[in-house]
Amino acid sequence: MFKRTSAHRYAPSPVNGIRPSANHIQNGALAVQNGRAVAAIINSLLELPFKIKIATQDYHPLDHCSFASQHADAKPFTSSLTITNPEASDGSSAESQEITLWPDHCVQGTPGCEFIPELNLSLIDRVVRKGEDPRVEAYSGFGPEFRAPAVAMTCLTDLLREHDIKQVVVCGLALDYCVRCTAIDSAKQGFQTTVVEDATKAVNQDESALLRVRNELNAHSVKVSQSTSGEFRSLLGLSRDGSTA
Repeated sequence: MFKRTSAHRYAPSPVNGIRPSANHIQNGALAVQNGRAVAAIINSLLELPFKIKIATQDYHPLDHCSFASQHADAKPFTSSLTITNPEASDGSSAESQEITLWPDHCVQGTPGCEFIPELNLSLIDRVVRKGEDPRVEAYSGFGPEFRAPAVAMTCLTDLLREHDIKQVVVCGLALDYCVRCTAIDSAKQGFQTTVVEDATKAVNQDESALLRVRNELNAHSVKVSQSTSGEFRSLLGLSRDGSTA
């Protein structure tokens, strides 16, 4: 989402909502513990005066490389796979990435890829789909990790530039995968980026794992904040009650 304000001292800023989709909620194929709880907080963020509000959506083909079902003897959550940039001209020097293999999830045209009903979709301006190329993993809303050359990038960068966005706020599921990667990519592209931690849930909710995620975000100049904090409200030019300061 992106904030539009009349006061020139407030830079336009977006909130990029990362799902939540049905397969990432309780009883889903790739459920995040207590993932449904973030919907109410995300809805409260969507009601703030952002300039544009964007949701990303995993939209995988049946033969996606991250599905354990596509690899002999692989097991979801515990098996991994090293993939290389499929567009690199010199295979010997191609970028590589080790990915976790998951259960089939967020498959195109299935209920599992749809947003959960608790999310107020009427407040979302655009949906950016990702993970459509079966050859590569794409945790980030900007596209896969491979950039030399870039592969299957989404329209998110162009969308932010078109709306003259300077600040990006990221929330949704899951903190340690899609939220983390999207926020880091956002910061790398020069956007001032904040993750709203109480509007996210992680796959690995062990406190030591969460601390590692926070440290990685901080190392990339991504702020980690709470939706009710004075710092976050000040960032958006809002008072604590949500009105324009």
